[in-house]
Amino acid sequence: MSQLLVGCNASQQPQLRIQVLKGSIPGRILNQFQKTLSSKIQLKFSPVVQLEELFKRLQSLQKYQTGAKKSEGFKLSLPFTESQPSKSDLVTLGDFWLKDAIQNKLIQPLSREQLKNWSNLSSKWQELVKRNNQGFVDQQGQIWAAPYRWGSTVIVYRRDKLENFDWELQDWSDLWREELKGRISLLNQSREVVGLTLKKLGKSYNSDNLQKVPSLEQELQMLNKQVKFYDSTNYLEPLIIGDTWVALGWSNDVVSILSRYPQLSVIIPNSGTAIWADLWVQPADKIQQDLSNKWIDFCWKPEIAKQIALLTKGNSPITTDIAASDIPQTLQKVLLTNPQVFDKSEFLLPLSKSISEQYDSLFNKMKIS
Repeated sequence: MSQLLVGCNASQQPQLRIQVLKGSIPGRILNQFQKTLSSKIQLKFSPVVQLEELFKRLQSLQKYQTGAKKSEGFKLSLPFTESQPSKSDLVTLGDFWLKDAIQNKLIQPLSREQLKNWSNLSSKWQELVKRNNQGFVDQQGQIWAAPYRWGSTVIVYRRDKLENFDWELQDWSDLWREELKGRISLLNQSREVVGLTLKKLGKSYNSDNLQKVPSLEQELQMLNKQVKFYDSTNYLEPLIIGDTWVALGWSNDVVSILSRYPQLSVIIPNSGTAIWADLWVQPADKIQQDLSNKWIDFCWKPEIAKQIALLTKGNSPITTDIAASDIPQTLQKVLLTNPQVFDKSEFLLPLSKSISEQYDSLFNKMKIS
């Protein structure tokens, strides 16, 4: 999938260069896209393992271009210069990094007029990517990204360790149960941990005045007593070996192991959870947009969106005819398909610096309590 060349004169053909999150686009989709085009093009898809690395590549490209502009007019050739980062027409970006990408001018807006299938997105997804020039959600803002896949924060647990209790994991409040003391791992992220505690208290993940939630700090301190460790990367291995019984995690991490470890099970809390999205963004230096827009529109076709969701074991922002029978039984609980729970779930929207500092401060205080 790293490179698909079409035709014998590939170097003379138009190119579509995309840096994509590994595993988020099935290889067969590329062949189907090629068949929709009236002329042959060269598709170059470069898979990258981590979303953070994709964001760093956008930063590196901007840094290189800024340096190149400053050096224009100078004929001096240095023996050692930074090599030019790979240019791309589109890049996968997580919604977590969208605000920073806009604020730092790493990307440019998309054209609504050239995106024929924009209307296939529900208002919830359209609202996520309409931002002002500071990266904050603004319904009068421009379209800065195109969502093509999403998932959520889930609770994964050892069914064999909890089966003898007279209760079942159903919601965030169950994490405070005495039986789980010292048996839980949580993601090492303030927005996730403070957010789930806010949901337990009937508040929003994006609450903008934490001081108006008087019991929040006490609840966090109580939750900390339940926690064995905080980690956003290596949280599944301890669960598999039984060192922990319950873990907070992301659905895309969890789906890859469920079939191999039948002792694991998953719930999405009834009161709603956090949602994340994989987005297509256009680097700031991109000029030619026609092929990029065609690719985005292609991903938004219901029949293609369905394939992306099923083959990558994720959710689609496009309404499709995916039936429960289409989803393997082991994945039915990890994918957020319940419309009532989805309506109560939220994106982790960007907050002002002062509000973000409140979340970080409470989280750090919690961990040392």
